Amino acid sequence: MSRRGALGLGAIGIATLGALGGPLIAPAFAADYPSWDDVVRAKSNQAAKKAQVTKIQGLIAALADDVAAKQALAEQAATEFYVAQEAYFDAAYRSEQLQLQADEQARTAVDAANKAGRVAAQLYRNGGDDTSLQLFFAGSAAGADDLLARLGTMDKLVERNQAVYAEAVTARDSAQSLSDQAEVQRAERDRLQTIAQEKMIASQRAAEAAQAALETQQSKQVELEAQLAALSDTTRRTVAQYQAGVRAREEAARKAREEAERRAREEAEKLNQGGGGGGGGGIGGAGWARPSAGWQTSGYGPRSVICGNGQCTSGFHRGVDLGAGCGAGIYAATSGTVLYAGWNAGGYGNYIRIEHGGGIGTGYAHIRPGGIFVRSGQWVNAGQLIASVGNTGASAGCHLHFEVYSNGVPINPVPFMGARGISV
Repeated sequence: MSRRGALGLGAIGIATLGALGGPLIAPAFAADYPSWDDVVRAKSNQAAKKAQVTKIQGLIAALADDVAAKQALAEQAATEFYVAQEAYFDAAYRSEQLQLQADEQARTAVDAANKAGRVAAQLYRNGGDDTSLQLFFAGSAAGADDLLARLGTMDKLVERNQAVYAEAVTARDSAQSLSDQAEVQRAERDRLQTIAQEKMIASQRAAEAAQAALETQQSKQVELEAQLAALSDTTRRTVAQYQAGVRAREEAARKAREEAERRAREEAEKLNQGGGGGGGGGIGGAGWARPSAGWQTSGYGPRSVICGNGQCTSGFHRGVDLGAGCGAGIYAATSGTVLYAGWNAGGYGNYIRIEHGGGIGTGYAHIRPGGIFVRSGQWVNAGQLIASVGNTGASAGCHLHFEVYSNGVPINPVPFMGARGISV
């Protein structure tokens, strides 16, 4: 079932939860499934058989409804996670820029104050008042504020060089104002970070609930449909034969899943070996690994908005793109714990986030459908295969979007990885 279809089918459930002000969690689906003994007994009684058929048909429909509702909730939770994460990243960037501006203005204030001091010293030297020169000797003023306070008492400076003094005062006041704004923005950044973390956890739980519902449907529906067929059968075929058929189908499905995952992993490893720009997964001396093969196709920083798959990126690229081929391997940059593994409804598509300790984390986006090989809470080693390259999210072609986080804020991966002996 597509995410769009699930969203439509589950809209009523979401609206109900929203109206009640409840949490974004689908109610647990509990069902009294019939046993095969129940089916055997029902076959001998027409009324019981009819009732059992109605019950089974209802259970099949309820399973489908439960999957749709939980997938819709997972989609909504993923969207909320993406929105909260973007808001946090934007606030972090604004606070950083404001502080940089404040620091620059503070340097300007010091330079201007020193300039005014030199002017005042020259004025008083020409006037023969050597005592006043002590104001400006090295270390005589604690800083721009102290120096400006002293200069403000000197009539000659105010009369002869008002512009220099005014420049210093303006720069000092601007620095203080920007510093105050940066402090407010940092508080907002921290508030939004908490929300983003909560949304990430909620999104992961909703995705796991949706997957569990789907797996329940896939396993139970096979048995329910077989029971329905057994109740409707008027031939000599026995209930035991239908039951054996269910076991055979389940075993075949299990082997098919294992084989598909094995082939996906082998394909990822094979494709990664010959990728341009260096292969992925090889561990350097610092315990870090290149996250995938392929040349860098887009760097960190401002760029034009890119749209793909009906979604668009932001105007600031918070990572680097590595142009490995579709299905190529994605590897953990270093060891750590998987914080998130699943769909991110924004431009990331299928996305993995790993926490490495010391405030450092990494993110891996645009993973192909079915290409996530790890789960939330799992420990991974440096260079371990965690996923395969895809084209999900706001992507115009198969590639890995790789991010590095410092205390939750994206930083440029190129110098960070380069300092650890890894070129990206």
